[in-house]
Amino acid sequence: MMKLFGACLAASLAACTVSAQDAESWYPSEYGPGDRLGAVANLSAEKTAEAAKLITTGKTYALGMITSRDTPAYPPRRYDVYVMQPSDGSGTPLGENRAVGNDDLVQTFVGIGSQIDGLGHMGIDHLYYNGVHVSDFVTPAGLTQFGTQDIPPIVTRGILLDMTKIFDADPVPDGTAFNKAEIDEAMELAGVQIETGDVVLFHTGAMKAAEGSTELMATHPGLGVEGANYLADLGVVAIGADTTALEAIPFENEARPFEVHQTLLAKRGVYILESMVTNELASDGVTEFFFSLGIPRLNGTVQAIINPVAIR
Repeated sequence: MMKLFGACLAASLAACTVSAQDAESWYPSEYGPGDRLGAVANLSAEKTAEAAKLITTGKTYALGMITSRDTPAYPPRRYDVYVMQPSDGSGTPLGENRAVGNDDLVQTFVGIGSQIDGLGHMGIDHLYYNGVHVSDFVTPAGLTQFGTQDIPPIVTRGILLDMTKIFDADPVPDGTAFNKAEIDEAMELAGVQIETGDVVLFHTGAMKAAEGSTELMATHPGLGVEGANYLADLGVVAIGADTTALEAIPFENEARPFEVHQTLLAKRGVYILESMVTNELASDGVTEFFFSLGIPRLNGTVQAIINPVAIR
């Protein structure tokens, strides 16, 4: 994302910003002027209990991919792990029980692999969710507002919309945007109605098609701006897909890069789930399921590496 964003700036700085008049029209948030958590306000104990009734077989699905040194990522993002104090058989075990062990050190960007984008990730002309200026929350030591450590557990109903069936293509062609009409068609085909508090995932076949590649999925199908607003209006908590950036790339409007990110994160407070593993759910014909995500509580982070779980 950083590479594309940098190219956008170099090509036309004006195209990446909005006027002050435009900025004032999208805040304060529908969740209140002091809110810092966004659409998770739509979660409830009742919703979680209702979602639990969807568990009938007990089959679980890991929605996160394995993150490794080979995981494609937007430059300069990378991942490294180092095993410390390796138990190679040359050391002296501890005590009568001869205890041995290993430790590890991980150095990584957290916006790599399967991830959640927090509300401090992308903004509009240096303003972020609820009109908060970048100078009010970003420090070299971490975010003082919008840190992902404050996102509560997201345990609710998950919806899978299989867009390969809507476009009769697997994978859906790069740059294909899906908006209200396509989302409505996908809901009808799946036999579901998106409700307040849901998490919506799109299956496009893009991740499966790129399986084994170490090249970044720089272009892919995805959500359009109208579709983003439509889902936000329905009260969803988070939206994800089996692609690296959720939204359609090439963008619907090349002069407005990452506008879906801006719409969901900055304007509507809806979280983005990227690089979700959806192929098995789609293959099994699963359309609704129990969704569970506990976000790593690393203080001050913009994003987080995640492995949500779907249970049917």
